[in-house]
Amino acid sequence: MADLATLKRRACELRNSQTAAERRLWARLRLRQVCGVRFLRQYVVGNFILDFYAPAIRLAIELDGGQHYDPDVQRYDASRTHWLVTQGISVLRYTHVDVARMLDDVMNEIELAVSRQRAHPPDALHRPPSFQRG
Repeated sequence: MADLATLKRRACELRNSQTAAERRLWARLRLRQVCGVRFLRQYVVGNFILDFYAPAIRLAIELDGGQHYDPDVQRYDASRTHWLVTQGISVLRYTHVDVARMLDDVMNEIELAVSRQRAHPPDALHRPPSFQRG
């Protein structure tokens, strides 16, 4: 487990050395281009660095390269995703190949997820039962 300062330094390094897929997706996410929602890149949450994160709607987008096909890495990714979900963060995962070959499809899925999250903001989802409408 790394300390916060180490994670933030690493996040800065990752922002400065983006992959081609990250650059391509960031060009479509930055400046509130998706439903007016602000995305951040290489954002620290807990002990993890998320590729892209929209804090207002608690949505993470992860891009997986070739190393993510390794069974050990897949198990790590699954436990990481599980932890994020327990924190109220939705996670979308795409491969670098998805972004390279099907960017419009990826963006359509992201826009749908953003619209869904905006319709049901995280605070509304986590209210005590007495505050839910029914």
